[in-house]
Amino acid sequence: MSSETIRKRKSKVLRNEGTTQEVKRGRPEGEQQDVPVYNEEVELDAREPEQDCQQFKETCESLATLMNEIQQLKANGAKEGSIEVEQKRMQGCIYFMNLKKLNRLAHMRLKRGRDQTHEAKQKVDVLHLQLQNLLYEVMHLQKEISKCLEFKSKHEDIDLVSVEEFYQEAPEEISRPHLTKTDSHQLTLARLDWELEQRKRLAEKYKDSLASEEKIQKSIEVKKEHLRSLQPGLKAIMQASIPVQQYLSMPYEKIQKQTEVARHLPPPLYVVFVQANAYGQACDKNLTVSIIGDVEEARALSKPPEDSQDDESDSDAEEEQEKTKRRRLTTAAQLEEKRRETLKRHPLSLCFDLKCKEGSVLHLYFYYLMNLNILTVKTKVSASMDLNTAVSAGDLLKSDTLLSCLYSGDNGCETPNPANRYQFDKVGIVSFADHVDELGHPYLWVQNLGGIHFPSESSEAVNAGSSLSASHMESTIKLLRGRIQSRLALHKQFTSLEHSILPVITECQHLFPAKIISRLARWTAITYQDYMALPYTSHVVNAGLAKDTDLYFMGVLERGTACLKAAVVMSPRYPEISPLFSILLSWKGERSGRTDDNLRAIESEVNVFRNELQGPKPGHQLLTNQIARLCVCLDVYLETEGHDDGVEGPREFPREKMCLRTVRGPNRLKPFKYNHPQGFFSHR
Repeated sequence: MSSETIRKRKSKVLRNEGTTQEVKRGRPEGEQQDVPVYNEEVELDAREPEQDCQQFKETCESLATLMNEIQQLKANGAKEGSIEVEQKRMQGCIYFMNLKKLNRLAHMRLKRGRDQTHEAKQKVDVLHLQLQNLLYEVMHLQKEISKCLEFKSKHEDIDLVSVEEFYQEAPEEISRPHLTKTDSHQLTLARLDWELEQRKRLAEKYKDSLASEEKIQKSIEVKKEHLRSLQPGLKAIMQASIPVQQYLSMPYEKIQKQTEVARHLPPPLYVVFVQANAYGQACDKNLTVSIIGDVEEARALSKPPEDSQDDESDSDAEEEQEKTKRRRLTTAAQLEEKRRETLKRHPLSLCFDLKCKEGSVLHLYFYYLMNLNILTVKTKVSASMDLNTAVSAGDLLKSDTLLSCLYSGDNGCETPNPANRYQFDKVGIVSFADHVDELGHPYLWVQNLGGIHFPSESSEAVNAGSSLSASHMESTIKLLRGRIQSRLALHKQFTSLEHSILPVITECQHLFPAKIISRLARWTAITYQDYMALPYTSHVVNAGLAKDTDLYFMGVLERGTACLKAAVVMSPRYPEISPLFSILLSWKGERSGRTDDNLRAIESEVNVFRNELQGPKPGHQLLTNQIARLCVCLDVYLETEGHDDGVEGPREFPREKMCLRTVRGPNRLKPFKYNHPQGFFSHR
């Protein structure tokens, strides 16, 4: 491109720019606007986008070519301000201005396209809204049509009499057979008129019945008032007859009140109540039964839930339910609530007062766990003597151990109902034994008293109910009385044993010689773990004769330098099951029944020949007699030991007992059997 062409284009561009600026500044008023105004929007309408795109590409290529030429000129040594470089630079400016114009035109086209699109979208939205309105009107009309088609008149819910009965009973002015037999609509209207007439007649009868009922009600109220006036007089008569009832041992008023309360007992407790009352009246006057607890709460439990149709009550229930949902408990709190509900007791319970000799009373409290369907019992002992004198007797009258194994194997730690295991798994209860202190012990004999029977693989089927309770009532009461008497007798013996006194009664003095030198130095209670840790009791533990339900004691006998320790296992069923002794002698070394035949023979004298030490029935003195026999055998053992002639001085244990033979047989057994009335000892 020549320099002359470049110059012409430059002057043309400058002229166009000046004209544009002059138009923008505006002309003075009154001056004629002969010069045409340049407007890019008008030019935009005359130009085609494809031509502008082609022109843009050509301009870019020309600009790139121009830049290459300038670079070649500079590379060939042309200076910065040379004429060739300046001309090409001016040409490049023209290309850039052309690119800017094309860019403005492209943006204007884009804006115009967006505006057109927006206007088209608005038109579409207006049309869509009109369509929605039309569809809504169509849907509304369809609903109205459906309501009209589904309309049911109230007369369709009225149970009208049949057409044949209507024509037979309705009068002519209502039935109008000449009109209704041909027109179903008129027939329906006539039947409705007859129904209205019948209802009016029934309403009149109802009013007459209400008037008659009111008269009868007034007469009833008069009679009730008369009966209420008699009530204070009857109460005064009953109150005045109380001393007579007490004197004749016929507490009619108390029995009447208890019978009224007993109606609200759960069935198992009711069975126990009835059978215990029957047994007490017939066989045991020292057994009294009473009902304790909240009668109102029990009455509320026995009432069936009322179905209220009141809308207001329904709304209140819904509000309460919503409030409950709002204050939703945590998972742990919900689980604890379920546990409490599972272990919930009935508000009423029974109390047995079983009087024994010497003024002692055994209190039994029977509870019913509603959701577990089992009975539990708690105990309390009231005695005339002081029960805090013997330390070792602390566990004898405790509620946990007093009734343990009343029947063989029944320790009352676990529930006898197999279904309870699944209930415990749902609420996270590991063992019922963790709750017996609070709820009581579910002994099997307690379930039998309540007529509850849980079949097992080993048990035979029996009929549950009052017959089961009656068959166990007498034997259980006898066992309970025997248990409390034996424990009180043991408590009295322990008081003496702790003071190193052997309380041998007169009826048992013939079982022992007049002079017993060995003495009881100490008597204490030990634990099951302590007993198992003793080395000389392993044979008892291995034989399964020591259980965690038994009671364990340690007795220490002394004579001179000899010390005999006796570990005692006492069954809860004492004296039916005799105590079991294991001994250890500390004298010239330590010896036990496992290492010394004579000590084994002493254990046999105490453990095996219990019938000789039973004493008068029921044998409550067995323990004391066994300890006394142990002292006697220790005397015989020490006195019949050979004396070392090399030791000067008197014998440590001079012979006080008369023995026919000091030893016998290859085992050199000593004579431990006492013969009364001769007063000598012999071998068995």
